[in-house]
Amino acid sequence: MASDQSLERERDAIIAALGPVADGIAATFGPVCEVVIHDYRSPEKSVVAVAGAVTGRAVGGAMSEIGMRVLARGDEAGDELNYLTRTGGGQLVKSSTMVLRDSTGVVFGALCVNLDVTAVNQARTLLGALAGHAGPGAGTEPPVTTFGNDIDSVVDALVDAHLLRQSQTWAGLDRARRLELFRSLDERGVFAVRRAIEQVAVRLGISRASAYSYLSQARATDQTPEGDPT
Repeated sequence: MASDQSLERERDAIIAALGPVADGIAATFGPVCEVVIHDYRSPEKSVVAVAGAVTGRAVGGAMSEIGMRVLARGDEAGDELNYLTRTGGGQLVKSSTMVLRDSTGVVFGALCVNLDVTAVNQARTLLGALAGHAGPGAGTEPPVTTFGNDIDSVVDALVDAHLLRQSQTWAGLDRARRLELFRSLDERGVFAVRRAIEQVAVRLGISRASAYSYLSQARATDQTPEGDPT
């Protein structure tokens, strides 16, 4: 069995070898392409290499909620290919996230390819209108994804998006929906990030102790705790 040190060297080597690959992919597709290499051993600053510029991230930046979802799934995570999302600035982005595994099968990072297809989508809409067909707006809109160099902004966006879907403030949520919020954030890998529980508490305007209590209750599967923290 490989030692911890040899596995760390192996992971370092895989990431280093992917650097030229990222540069090559970005150069092939041009200015609409961005390739990001993530090292999940440092979740708060997972971006270790960036080629191209679509989401505005830099080395030392944070993962998006997509990365958090991969992190939450751990070694069960699989590749997520050819999905659409939208940046906060309105860009339509087609992406693929390919997990990185070491020789023991442990997921430790990801290679992400992002293509800005905004102009392509606009051209398709125009051509569809000229041809008399319904545009892509008739379908489901891609979800908005927060891409940022600051992990706090990503956590805040996830909390805010959940509250927006509920059309409620934290104070307006009943106990079941509060637990649902914490369960949803946990499933998305938010609490795998260091200090995320404190960040969520601040965003919701509750104490850290209350946030830990809600998280503990949300994770419980066979008990119904009494009381409701404030």
